[in-house]
Amino acid sequence: MRRNHITILTILLSVTLAGCKDNNKIDEGEQKPPVAKLENYSKEPAFVYGMPGFENLNITTLISSSDVLTGAPDFVFAGQPDGAGFMKDPNSDGFLMICNHEITQSVSRLYLDKNFKPIKGEYIMDGTGGSTRLCSATLATPEEHGFSAFLTAGESGEESMVHQLDPLSSVALRSDKNRVKPALGKASMENAVPLPKDISNGKTYIIIGEDQSYSSGHQSAGQLILYVSDKQGDLDNGKLYALKRSNNDITEMNMKKGESYAVEFVEIPNAKDLTGKEINKQNLDNKAIRFSRVEDVDYRKGAGKGRELYFTATGQSSDGVKPTEGFTMWGRVYKLNLDAKNMLKGQLEVIAEGDSDPGQNLINPDNLCVTENFVYIQEDGDSYYSDAKHDSYIWQYNMANKTYKPWLNMKHERNNTDW
Repeated sequence: MRRNHITILTILLSVTLAGCKDNNKIDEGEQKPPVAKLENYSKEPAFVYGMPGFENLNITTLISSSDVLTGAPDFVFAGQPDGAGFMKDPNSDGFLMICNHEITQSVSRLYLDKNFKPIKGEYIMDGTGGSTRLCSATLATPEEHGFSAFLTAGESGEESMVHQLDPLSSVALRSDKNRVKPALGKASMENAVPLPKDISNGKTYIIIGEDQSYSSGHQSAGQLILYVSDKQGDLDNGKLYALKRSNNDITEMNMKKGESYAVEFVEIPNAKDLTGKEINKQNLDNKAIRFSRVEDVDYRKGAGKGRELYFTATGQSSDGVKPTEGFTMWGRVYKLNLDAKNMLKGQLEVIAEGDSDPGQNLINPDNLCVTENFVYIQEDGDSYYSDAKHDSYIWQYNMANKTYKPWLNMKHERNNTDW
C-alpha cells in the first residue's frame, strides 16, 4: 500500500460506531449510541471535512502521534494506522481499540474511557513479532463471527502471512513470531475478513485480498482468496481457494460496469504447505482473475446479508500516466454475491470505477466500510498520478440507487502553493 504518513485517526460516529453495524437505527431512535459524549481528544485538528450535503457531520479527533496519554506518557501512537477494531473493555466501563500500524509492523491496544477518551496505550505486537508491513485488519467477535481474534495481514511480498492475535493478549508476547496462520496462504495481503456466523452454517469463511501488482516476477497479480474450514473459528485446517471466472477469462478489464459475471472459487491444493511463489503458480494454472491490487474487502451488514461482498482493486500504473494492459489504472470497486446453496460460486459485477473519467471519479480506492445500505470507499492517500484532479475522498455508495458521491475530503491543500 502506498500511503502518506498521516498519524491522526479520525473517529466518525456515523460510521465507525454505528454505521458498520446498521446506519439507520440511531436516526430512527431504535438504538442508543454506545458513547454518551464525544469531544476532540487529540491536540491535532481533524484532517478531513464533510463534502456538500454532508456539512453537518460531527467529526471529532481521537489520537495522533503527538498526543501524550496520562496513563502511559511514554506510549506513542505509531504512524500509518491501517486497520482497527473496537470492543468493550471487559475490565472497565470503557472500550479497547486494537489497531495495526503498517510502517512499524506493530499492533497497538488503546484503552478508552466510557466517552471514548484515550487513557493509555501499549503494544501487543512489535516489529519483531509483526515481521512484515501490516495492512488493513479485522476484529472478529463471538457475537458476529463465532470466535474472537484480531486478524492482520502481512504485505511485504509473496511470502507474507496473516497474523491471528488475541485482542486481550499479554504485552509479553509482543515479539512472538508464531502467531501467523499458514493455512490462510502466503501472499502480499491486505485484509483477512471472516464472514458472519449467521450465513456460515457452523463453518469458517475468511475472504482475503492480495495487494499485488502485475510484474514479470508475479504474473498472477492480485487475487481474491477464500479460506474455508468445516469448523467455526478454525484457522489451521481449512482449504484455500482463489476466484476465477467460469469461462476462464483472467483479464480484469474484460469485465464492464453494468454487467454480471459468473465466478467460482477454485482450490489451491495443499496451500498450507506451499510457498507464496508456489501459490502464485497455482493461481496461474487455475486461471484465477488477475485483479489490480485487491486492497480491502467487507461484507454487507444485516441479518442474512453477509454473502454480499465488496472489494477494491486499487489500480496500477508504472509511470502514473499509462495503464498496465488488462488492469485498472484508476481503480474499481466490485460486488460479489455468493450463492446461498454453494458459497464457492457467485456473481461478480463492477459497481464503481475511475477509468472512464480519469482524475475526476475514483482515484485509487483502498479501504472499505460496508453498512446495511451504504458502502464507504476510501481513496489511498494523495495520488501520484499527474492527472489526479482532487484530494483524497471517502465516497458514499448508495446500494439502493447504485450511485455514489464524495462524502469526506482530506485536507491535503492541493491548490495551496504555500502548503
